[in-house]
Amino acid sequence: MKTFAILAAILLTAIPSPADTNFFENFSPHFSTNTPITWQISTNHVPKNIWIYRRLGPRIFPATVISNAVVLASLKGKKIPKPSTNDFFILDEKPANYPGPIFDIFRISPGRGNVNYTMPNPVRGSNKDIPSDETIVAQAWKYAFQLGLDPKQLVQKPLTSQSCDFDENGREATNHICGRGVYLSRLLDGIAFWGNGDDSPNEGFWIEFGSHGMVRCFSLTWPNLERYESQPAASSQQIISCIRAHKIIVIPDGDEKYFERVKALANAKKFTITGITPYYGEGVFGEVPTNDVPPKYFPPIAELAAVADFGNSNMTVRLLSPVLSSDVIRLLTVKAK
Repeated sequence: MKTFAILAAILLTAIPSPADTNFFENFSPHFSTNTPITWQISTNHVPKNIWIYRRLGPRIFPATVISNAVVLASLKGKKIPKPSTNDFFILDEKPANYPGPIFDIFRISPGRGNVNYTMPNPVRGSNKDIPSDETIVAQAWKYAFQLGLDPKQLVQKPLTSQSCDFDENGREATNHICGRGVYLSRLLDGIAFWGNGDDSPNEGFWIEFGSHGMVRCFSLTWPNLERYESQPAASSQQIISCIRAHKIIVIPDGDEKYFERVKALANAKKFTITGITPYYGEGVFGEVPTNDVPPKYFPPIAELAAVADFGNSNMTVRLLSPVLSSDVIRLLTVKAK
């Protein structure tokens, strides 16, 4: 299961109310008060002040971008919509008496600034002749340019693999790699967005290729944004205070023993922060929207690298943390209900 999907799932299943900040409790390590937490980072790449961005209404995609997206999705012959603020979608073609839900395979969402395509039956796929990583990266940059993106405003993230539950003939499969994808993240002031693009929305361009170079899916997300407010970055002691107060999130490591790992961290004899990387995200850290309205604000967050020392063994950990001083103050002062 993808890291971002796991993280989203555990958050959504644990939050009873948008005003309840107690949900951090299950996802943060509960260290003893005697456990030392040290900040061991030789170079801090976090700016002293970081901008919060905000959304500026819907994004009307140009006709050339829409046309190129339809071609990239292999939907030639389908209706090509005109630039508009209205949502547009193409449904999967299923028989009239199809028993299950019918999903859209192509959607333009100006409100989210997103153009998205997912092939029919994405749980099926072949592992034959999936393009090389070099080819995938080259194609991604080419298509990003065709969709109107400036390469100078993008940075490549690590490639990802997609597993399918069934092969191309519909037979059940285990550990069946059917696609490889790459995310070209949007940059704001030189800072990328968090994640690897395999779960939308992720600002920038993400594309996944399957057998013989077939485009399995892609997502172009580029809302209109503007600088809203510059805020001071949190100090190392403020971030450590968040860890002490259980106001950070242990990032899933792709396994199914997530809560066991989080609980085990309480036994650490020493916890050392070894790295910090700022990223941008959607919405306010620690709050999950209760409706389908796109988040208005795009504040920065931080990913921390850390090592938990148990005396006879170590565990490497990644954490999601606030990176703005104002977010730390908010999280430490708002009482959980």
